[in-house]
Amino acid sequence: MLNMKLEKNKRSKPKWRQEKIYNFQKISSLLADYGFNCTRLPNEWGEADFLAYNTKENKKLKIQLKTKLTICKEYLGEDFFITFPCNNDWYLINHDKLVDVVGKITPYLNTKSWKKGKRFYDTLKPSKKLLKEIEFAKL
Repeated sequence: MLNMKLEKNKRSKPKWRQEKIYNFQKISSLLADYGFNCTRLPNEWGEADFLAYNTKENKKLKIQLKTKLTICKEYLGEDFFITFPCNNDWYLINHDKLVDVVGKITPYLNTKSWKKGKRFYDTLKPSKKLLKEIEFAKL
């Protein structure tokens, strides 16, 4: 048997690709607790970053992995789920449901970024009110 001592990595600011891989591993582990098996899609097949399968419940989720709460016009009507970390928790929510909640609670849908510019909105610091409203999506 190998005799080695493992040490946790000190989390310095990783490069974008390293962070995406790290976050995929974290969320995959959490989703495994709910019976999901995750498959990473390196070329964003069908715009999803990964698929999560739950054979017991016959569910397949197309998931966009984000580093912060993100809504995007391009995802509307595509049956995507968004997952993102916030305050040491992870959230998994249907994108269109997230847009509905965001529209009721925040001014995000009235920003230039959403209306004309990049056609998306993201934030590292969603309001407490918004986080409370999407508490059901916390893993």
